[in-house]
Amino acid sequence: MRKIYVFDTTLRDGEQSPGVNLNTREKVEIAHQLEKLGVDRMEAGFPAASPGDLAAVNAVARAVKNVSVIGLARSRENDIDAVREALKGAADPCLHVFLATSPIHRKYKLKMEKHQVLEAAQSAIRYAKKYFSKIEFSLEDAGRTEADFRAEVVAMAVREGAYVVNIPDTVGYLNPEEYGAIFRHLKENVPDIEKVQLSAHCHDDLGMATANALAAILNGADQIEGTINGIGERAGNTAIEEVAMALETRADYFGAKTGLTLSEIARTSRLVSKLTGMSVPGNKAIVGANAFAHESGIHQDGMLKEKTTYEIMSPETVGYKESKLVLGKHSGRHAFREQLLEMGYMLEEEQLNEAFARFKDLADKKKEITDDDLLALLEERLADAPEQYVLESLSFSFATEAAPTAKVTVSAAGEGSRTAESGGNGTVDSIYNAIDQAVGEEVTLVDYAIQAVTLGKDALGEVHVTLRQNETEVRGRGVSTDVLEASARAYIDALNRLAEKRRLPGSRKGAEKVW
Repeated sequence: MRKIYVFDTTLRDGEQSPGVNLNTREKVEIAHQLEKLGVDRMEAGFPAASPGDLAAVNAVARAVKNVSVIGLARSRENDIDAVREALKGAADPCLHVFLATSPIHRKYKLKMEKHQVLEAAQSAIRYAKKYFSKIEFSLEDAGRTEADFRAEVVAMAVREGAYVVNIPDTVGYLNPEEYGAIFRHLKENVPDIEKVQLSAHCHDDLGMATANALAAILNGADQIEGTINGIGERAGNTAIEEVAMALETRADYFGAKTGLTLSEIARTSRLVSKLTGMSVPGNKAIVGANAFAHESGIHQDGMLKEKTTYEIMSPETVGYKESKLVLGKHSGRHAFREQLLEMGYMLEEEQLNEAFARFKDLADKKKEITDDDLLALLEERLADAPEQYVLESLSFSFATEAAPTAKVTVSAAGEGSRTAESGGNGTVDSIYNAIDQAVGEEVTLVDYAIQAVTLGKDALGEVHVTLRQNETEVRGRGVSTDVLEASARAYIDALNRLAEKRRLPGSRKGAEKVW
């Protein structure tokens, strides 16, 4: 089987999804999981974008050891220098440098002629070669670039010593036949093309990102670039899990496979979804909640007789389980610990005690605790970062004849507790007004979203909020069987993230806290 290399850009292109803003700790957490998944290359960010992004890329570079860590740069010396700084300490650093080549980009964005684009790209690669042994060069908007000029730029990159040349469908414009033909043309017309790996980077504007990536593989691409869950700019990128499972399931047709540990796909998908706040649609291929669900009586009958009648791959392959251990309020610590171990969580004694106490509290509210309940419980509360604010108590009153009111008590690290009471236009608004008074922060609620994590009337509610202070936006998440408590937890979580961002280098100071 021909190996297809996997270039993961969840931490860079994926983070460019509108509304997504990962902090350094979250980037490192995702990076560790991507390392477990077995991606070959990991694009950690765009260091020249901000001091915070540079610091985050450096943290990722120092955290992972078995993956090549990549920083993105425009064809500018300052950008390349920023990547050099960010990748200090990386076990296997790589520079990803790009320049647009299409007529529309040359005319309107770059205001450059062909020869100027060629010279700028060549100069950038030559400068980068002084500091990097591994360079990937990308022709931004290669799909809409003239075939002869595209081949000329690729030939230059080969001569100058790039080890990967990326041919992105930057705006998701092409269809599989067109995109595959580009790789075939380059293979047949560029001298010494075998000296480099050709890479496919597709966007999903017309819903063809995965199909285009597979077409590129059939026509000689050595690497695919994408993100977990297909997140990214606009309609997103190629979903890595979809390409990996298409190659695995149809190895007879493609004759190629990735080196991914496929059983880590589900866990990686869930982690990225939770930390970015981007929910995975139920009908999403491979990782959607309904991907291995069967409701039709005909389908169920077929499944009971022979699973392959309606399943072309097993849920176990990607990390899902068909059977589950049912946990409830009568379960003991031993059963609880064993279930967590089976799910891949090995907690320290103190963490286990905290998790077990919260599990018991949840079990009193729910008849049955599912794996999803446990994951939500763990992911919300077992973070490493210290909390600036902690919600100690919450109460509220509501009547159809009177305006709602809420009362909260919030403690701040090293500063004791403060209680505040407020009304508002609805119970959630009252809670948020009371929290604002208690902590003394001046913020604007930009977005509020709620969904059920699990099934049933006693399902866990998950709330996501987006807060803005001056020019800084943060997202917060809260989980509870009570949606109002989940709303308060999400708001406090966002305030903690705001406090954390103010401590980062290069961040803007928010409003002064009054306590």
